[in-house]
Amino acid sequence: MKNLVRIVLVAVAFATSFSASAQTVETVKLNQTPGVFEQTELTLEAGKPYVFEVTNEGVDHKVGFVIAPKGKTDQKNHVADAYLNKTIKDGETSQSKTVTLEKGEYVYFCPMNPTPEYTITVK
Repeated sequence: MKNLVRIVLVAVAFATSFSASAQTVETVKLNQTPGVFEQTELTLEAGKPYVFEVTNEGVDHKVGFVIAPKGKTDQKNHVADAYLNKTIKDGETSQSKTVTLEKGEYVYFCPMNPTPEYTITVK
C-alpha cells in the first residue's frame, strides 16, 4: 500500500512539474492588405513559442510572410520556421510553424506584395 501511495505521489508531482514547464503557443494574427500589414509593430517575449497567422485581405495576388533580424533581410537570414505553410490568395489565411525568437530586433514583411519592413521587438 505504501508503494502505491508513493507511486501516486510521484506521478502527481511529475505531472504538475511537466504542465508548469510546458509553454502555451501564442498565435499572432496579422492582416495583409494591398501594400501594407495593418499591424505595424509587435513586441514579443524572448524564448516564448509563437505561431504567425496571416490573412490576405484584398491583395489581388498571392502573398507570403518573412521574419528576419533587423538589417539582415537577405534570404539566408530569414527565420525559416516563420514562413507560411503556403502562399495565400485574397481571402485566405495561413500559419507559420512554431517560432521562438531570441532577444533583439527583427523585421517582418511580405516579399511578394511587397510591404514595408515592420519592427518586432523581442524582450
